[in-house]
Amino acid sequence: MEDKSIFKSWVPKWAIITILFVCLLHSMILLGVYTSNVTYAASFLDIEPEDLQFAMCVTYGTLLATILIESRFSSFFPTKNYLMGVYSLIGITIVLSGYVTNFSVFLLLRIAEGVLMALPAITIRQLIIQQFNSKNAIIIGFSFYYGSLLLSTPFIMNIAVWFLDHYDWKYMLYVSGGLQVLNVFLILVTFRGHRITKKIPLYQIDWMSYFLVLISILCGAYFFVYAEKKYWFQSSEMVLALMISLITGGLFIFKERLVKRPSFDFEVIKYANLRIGFLLFFLFYISRATLSLCHSAMFSIWNWDPSRVAGVQYINGLGNVIGLVLAAFFLMKSVSTKIIFLIGFSLIAIFHFWFTFLFVPDVALSDIIVPYILQGIGVGFLFVPLILFTTSSVPANMAVSSGIVGVSGRFWGSTVGFCVMQNAIVFLNKKHFLKLSQFVSGENPEAQNTITSTTQSFIAKGYSADNANVLAMKKLFGTISKQSTLLADMEIYTIVGYGLVILIILIACNQHLRQTMTLVKSKIWIG
Repeated sequence: MEDKSIFKSWVPKWAIITILFVCLLHSMILLGVYTSNVTYAASFLDIEPEDLQFAMCVTYGTLLATILIESRFSSFFPTKNYLMGVYSLIGITIVLSGYVTNFSVFLLLRIAEGVLMALPAITIRQLIIQQFNSKNAIIIGFSFYYGSLLLSTPFIMNIAVWFLDHYDWKYMLYVSGGLQVLNVFLILVTFRGHRITKKIPLYQIDWMSYFLVLISILCGAYFFVYAEKKYWFQSSEMVLALMISLITGGLFIFKERLVKRPSFDFEVIKYANLRIGFLLFFLFYISRATLSLCHSAMFSIWNWDPSRVAGVQYINGLGNVIGLVLAAFFLMKSVSTKIIFLIGFSLIAIFHFWFTFLFVPDVALSDIIVPYILQGIGVGFLFVPLILFTTSSVPANMAVSSGIVGVSGRFWGSTVGFCVMQNAIVFLNKKHFLKLSQFVSGENPEAQNTITSTTQSFIAKGYSADNANVLAMKKLFGTISKQSTLLADMEIYTIVGYGLVILIILIACNQHLRQTMTLVKSKIWIG
């Protein structure tokens, strides 16, 4: 009987699985290489941090839109040639980004990288799923892959810090591009050249739907990322971006509902698990966004150097690993989905309430280890079950559509989460700064004593009386600014903590959560 496997006969199964996972890890590089060191990457491109955040949204948003048409490309080209071509282009774009200093050109490269991230994903995952014949194997596979993505930021951040200490930033991009050469080599050596799917002409690609949804996503992301900086609806630019997003999004929905073979099947929304999964993913990513405030405090309040912050993130990564292992164990034992979600969100809520009391002018590493690990455990504990819960109840013929819903929940959750944290910290910072500044007046003897003693200390160092007074006031208001930030962080963590308590109660009362997930039957593998 003819061997229809895409792999050569001499390649053992364990090597096939390893090679496929290595090929999937390109996503870790493309998502983590710039987010790993936002400050340096922003300064390298001479842009603001929110510009870099938008660039990340451009990549992820393009990936989301490209999932609609990915199958057309993978069906047109032979799998071996298709994957080798894609990974070669990924390597080229990564290396080129090291020579780009113009932000507009950089955004074009990030769009290209978003497309290239999406193109091999479903093909590789379909090949992986064929290697698994049991529920437990699928759970282990999911846990390994998504665990790698969760650990991408601390892993690549530590590499970035090392490279910046010893080499230029470009060398990190050279190594990242070189890893794609490894993918090409592995595919060249182990893959056969024949097809695994029926050839579909490229002219059948629904380009209209693709560009409508892509424009809607990118304009929506632009609105949420820059809204605070441009004063929301006071800016005609923000109003225009939101209008374009809503109009193109509406046209996409209208078109997909009319055509006989839509790119996105809106019938998938009828499944309660998918709707609940999307909402939980959205809220999950918003609650994850608060971790950036913790890292910001490490840099600006506690004055930790980048190498220390990079090392500390491994603690959170350890929590992710523990959570992934526990979640895999629970899933193998067919523990109720509701129980898994209750435990996971409870751990994240405990982290928020605990860390509320740690936003002080100075802390020791030992003070933050336990809550920091708890947050990692909660995230790792929820991630894979949320993915499986969202997709497993949907029929196999709607797998791509359910995958798009899952990815969109993560995309919009992270984008809106950034927007919420950015606006909350600015608003609360200003509120607390104005309130605390009222105490620095001529009528406050304590404040005057502080100013006088600080001025005298500067005079003792050789400064003139006028300069010493200016420096004393600057130091005082710097202290007030830091205290305002700490109070704002405490308030945000408290609010998010109570929000998670409400979510936990709603999950406990929800009647639509399935008791277990049928993984092997559904044969769904979605990113």
